[in-house]
Amino acid sequence: MDSDLAESISSLKSSFDSRGRALRLGKANAELVRALHQKLRIPRRYRDFLCECDPLSVEMVTPAERIQLVPATELEQAQIGFCLGADGTPIKTPTPAGWRPGWVIIATSALLGDPYFLDTSKPDAEGDCPVYTAMSGTEVWQAKLCASTFALFVRILSIGMDVAGGFDLNDYDIDNEQVFREALGPKIREHDPAAVKAGHWT
Repeated sequence: MDSDLAESISSLKSSFDSRGRALRLGKANAELVRALHQKLRIPRRYRDFLCECDPLSVEMVTPAERIQLVPATELEQAQIGFCLGADGTPIKTPTPAGWRPGWVIIATSALLGDPYFLDTSKPDAEGDCPVYTAMSGTEVWQAKLCASTFALFVRILSIGMDVAGGFDLNDYDIDNEQVFREALGPKIREHDPAAVKAGHWT
């Protein structure tokens, strides 16, 4: 595991500890991860994450969102109807609604049902790729950047947990959410200015 990912994971663990929230991590079976790579072409850094910190039970809770990471054993099933067809084979071209073959779901919103996904068609030199989300329930999937890399996505989740520590998580009032987003934006900008500019978190 490289230092950027290791630092992001350490930050995530610390944010959960400071909030007193449960965080259950494991180590995914190496053969399973290889099979997922063969079918879904997941990048090296995400494979390293699954092998070392498989998110068995990880939910980031803030006044604006509840994001649940998908564990390795459920990853393939999460792609059915998206980058995998009903028979489990990879799609070759975008779906009529615009879902692309390289989009691999790694998390979902427990509040809205929106997917968070890697764009594996945009690999970088570090063996990583950007993370996007898109609004569910619409006629066409319109991707919006959440993080420039998966490692930064993990870091942003930890930042969200840290900032949320000063808010009432049972209060989903629009004003409470807006104050949270205003506090969150500058913290994310320190690590990923492009993610702030895209507007999903703010």
